[in-house]
Amino acid sequence: MSASGGTKAIVAALAANLAIAVAKFVAFLFSGSSSMLAESVHSVADSGNQALLLVGGKKAQRQATPQHPFGYGRERYIYAFLVSIVLFSVGGMFALYEGYEKIKNPHELEHWYWPVGVLVFAIIAEGFSFRTAIKESNTLRGDHSWKEFVRRAKAPELPVVLLEDLGALIGLVLALGGVGLALATGDSVWDGIGTLCIGVLLILIALVLAAETKSLLLGEAAGPEATEKIEAATVDGDTVTRIIHMRTLHIGPEELLVAAKIAVRHDDTAAEIAAAINAAETRIREAVPIARVIYLEPDIYSEAEAAKGADPEATPGGPTSPDAAH
Repeated sequence: MSASGGTKAIVAALAANLAIAVAKFVAFLFSGSSSMLAESVHSVADSGNQALLLVGGKKAQRQATPQHPFGYGRERYIYAFLVSIVLFSVGGMFALYEGYEKIKNPHELEHWYWPVGVLVFAIIAEGFSFRTAIKESNTLRGDHSWKEFVRRAKAPELPVVLLEDLGALIGLVLALGGVGLALATGDSVWDGIGTLCIGVLLILIALVLAAETKSLLLGEAAGPEATEKIEAATVDGDTVTRIIHMRTLHIGPEELLVAAKIAVRHDDTAAEIAAAINAAETRIREAVPIARVIYLEPDIYSEAEAAKGADPEATPGGPTSPDAAH
């Protein structure tokens, strides 16, 4: 995912949400609609979220230091996770509270044309933002479904903006429905019910975002396509005969660590092996440009050792031996 594409979608969403937030607050002041207040806070939360994504993208560009030798690429994951927390707490929980209060203590809507007009305007503005996010995502999505794109994307910005904009559009429809039913029936409890629905929606989206960004924070491997390219580029069939085992890890959205034990011929000299490793690293970087950090360890392939399978105690996260526990 290109940084420029993500930034363009974020800026479009930020501009739309700031304008919408102001309009919603004005409509709330004139009408007293709890749906409008919930949507106002939702837009403010979304604006803050886009600001967080921009800050995370800026911080991620810092150069590596001795204390952080692999750089700061994961800053983008951290700020995306903060977005899910803000959306859950500020957006979702506030909407649930406001909806409960409106149902418990309903009061008649005033100047109904304000919330209706603002909601229509907000749907148009959010639709523009959503269209921009879809357009930027389509250049990277390829043949994957939208669900696969959100789950597989290593850069968090576009999936976050897509889900936020989708939630905003559905929330606006819910708010419009709540206000409409309140006007049609003369019972403003419907306005509170619409607000509760908005709160549930925001919490669900926040939980999805939290789950996806948590996975990125823990560290995800390269996707199947990138893995296949790395494997094909590593083996030359001459000095490097096969990959014994390999691990990949995203240390940032556009930074990949590759560590592999490769099989070399037993009669190759140290100079030949070193030259083969350098050549393999060059081929890997050409095939997968985001492979920034590459560690290749030469070894002699053994059928007997391979038949034993992987050692779980040597695998990160694997079980420890009884002795190691004491």
